[in-house]
Amino acid sequence: MKKTQNKRTTDVRRDTDYDEILPQYDFRHAKRNKYALRYASGSIVVVLEPDVAAAFRNSREANEALRALANIIRRQRDVSRKSGSLRDSGKIGKR
Repeated sequence: MKKTQNKRTTDVRRDTDYDEILPQYDFRHAKRNKYALRYASGSIVVVLEPDVAAAFRNSREANEALRALANIIRRQRDVSRKSGSLRDSGKIGKR
């Protein structure tokens, strides 16, 4: 079956250089991205599920909670590594 092209779309493409913005795109009321500088400085965007996001009033609270959790995870890893090395050396009995 042969595809038929929309005549209007074909005419617009023919009349417009590919470097130009098509007439149907209107950016007169566009706003600059207020987060662009933050993204450029190395921030990572994470999308939270609605139930998780509801636990925090703002991004500062979410970041504080995540930092606290990250510290707990780091300490737990350090403890696991130390106890693993003591176990391997024979100073602590294996479970």
